[in-house]
Amino acid sequence: MIVPLIFLSLGMAAAWAVQRKTGNSGWVDMAWSALTGIAAIIGLALAGVLTTEPGIVAALILALWAARLAVHIGGRSRFAGEDPRYAALIEEWGNAAPQQLFKFLQIQAVVSFILVISVMAATTGVATLTHFHLAALAVAVIAITGEAISDRQLSEFRRENKGFKGICDVGLWRWSRHPNYFFEWLYWCAWPVMALSTGSPLAIAASLLAPALMYYLLVHVSGIPPLEKHMLASRGERFRQYQQRVNAFFPGPPRPLDFKETAK
Repeated sequence: MIVPLIFLSLGMAAAWAVQRKTGNSGWVDMAWSALTGIAAIIGLALAGVLTTEPGIVAALILALWAARLAVHIGGRSRFAGEDPRYAALIEEWGNAAPQQLFKFLQIQAVVSFILVISVMAATTGVATLTHFHLAALAVAVIAITGEAISDRQLSEFRRENKGFKGICDVGLWRWSRHPNYFFEWLYWCAWPVMALSTGSPLAIAASLLAPALMYYLLVHVSGIPPLEKHMLASRGERFRQYQQRVNAFFPGPPRPLDFKETAK
């Protein structure tokens, strides 16, 4: 179990060095995606799970997720400036930014390791495919596809409205202010579904760490809060109206704008 953690720690240290050289934290998120997927597959290999049908399905799910997300973030980072979330942190840290960023990325390595533990818990002890594995595969494919569609819709909106600080409220973005985050969280829900095949309460509990941790981070820590703070600062009233109409995380039909509240 220690090998994936060492791999993640060294990988995030390398990502820190790249960020310091380029000044672009997008490469950090690209590295995190790729490293997490690879570390989980390494864990499955060391546990001897990759020789089983469930292990192959798990590796496929991991590879699809990691490759799709890493390629998307990498392509975006080539042409984008500093991520506003990281920019705010670096400004807050001041002269201590290099050291604090290194610690922050090592914490991300630990987060990835917890996700790896959840994956391994969901795939250990079952040698043949069950309907739980197929259900988990379906959840993962829906999540990866939904996140890809969300990312494409946002990219197209930005390209078509270059220079205009509007609010993307097309497609899935009419139903959730952060559909990409929602589908990212949904992906990690595939592992508890797969863990049901083990029949082990301990394995199921361990697999639940992944969606619980990702929900907490995306909704309450490093996802929605800093991004919406940035959007309010840069978009102002337009984004406040968007907040009134559209759910933050879980998709739902948009609500009519309350003009009385807007007029206050």
